[in-house]
Amino acid sequence: MSKVYRAVLLGLVVCLLCVLSLFVGGTGSTGPLRVGVFADLHAHDSNNPLERLVMVHYRERLGACVDAMNAWPADLMIQLGDYVNGTFVLGADPGDPARIPSILEDAEAIYAQFDGPRYHVIGNHDVQDLSKQEFLARVPMTETYYSFDAGSYHFVVLDAQYNRKAEEYSHVFYVVQGNIPSFQLDWLREDLESTDRPTIVCVHQRLDVEYDLRSGGPEIYNALEARALLEESGNVIAVFQGHDHDGAYSQIGDIHYVTFRALIDRAEPTPPSWAAVTLDTIGRTITIDGAGEQVDLHLEY
Repeated sequence: MSKVYRAVLLGLVVCLLCVLSLFVGGTGSTGPLRVGVFADLHAHDSNNPLERLVMVHYRERLGACVDAMNAWPADLMIQLGDYVNGTFVLGADPGDPARIPSILEDAEAIYAQFDGPRYHVIGNHDVQDLSKQEFLARVPMTETYYSFDAGSYHFVVLDAQYNRKAEEYSHVFYVVQGNIPSFQLDWLREDLESTDRPTIVCVHQRLDVEYDLRSGGPEIYNALEARALLEESGNVIAVFQGHDHDGAYSQIGDIHYVTFRALIDRAEPTPPSWAAVTLDTIGRTITIDGAGEQVDLHLEY
């Protein structure tokens, strides 16, 4: 076999491998990326008087979600906030706040059974009986807002748990409305300018809501300012949100806003809800296959 023939053959093999890599999923490839998503676990104090009415069976529900994502298999998982409930539930006396750290650790031990990277968004309930540092000490994150790349995609996780004065919520007992401070928006602008990948933004409270009865305003105080920044970037294809337990979907401009159904149970028995999300750069699609009461969606970008 001549040297020229061997060189040509080697080149063909390399080209074939490159083509094949386009069709292989995983966090290090350009193929479809599989993402497991759940929201609003509300891991709770089992001594709460409402234990048998709402927020039941969080261990079984989270375990079922993790098992399903391992079997799929998902390349990564993201939870969208209100991971732990806190002691206060409307209509009941508060439970024991000293138990909340161990409840968080209990939930995280189940989530850690996922065989891949797992990510956290911090929600308003997560800071009712904890500080952000107390929360971070028990999960694999070191910051409450951050970004990462997976496959051909860029992900941004935002922290809306600040008051209107840009002060962190911490041990707040009960709070609904969030705020994304100007310093975080400055970081977000720089982060979005640093990538040309299609980008998914993850946040707890909804950015697409102008008015919410519980908060007397938007769920995120400066939602319009944050949305304008996302739109200006030209890279953001979707926002993944929680907080509204019923779930929702809207499109504003070119950005899809997907609010995921809560994993938690209600007063009436409900199946656990989560989503298997497939992101496809070739087809430019976001496919959401829902479990339980999570609706299926097929979105283009």
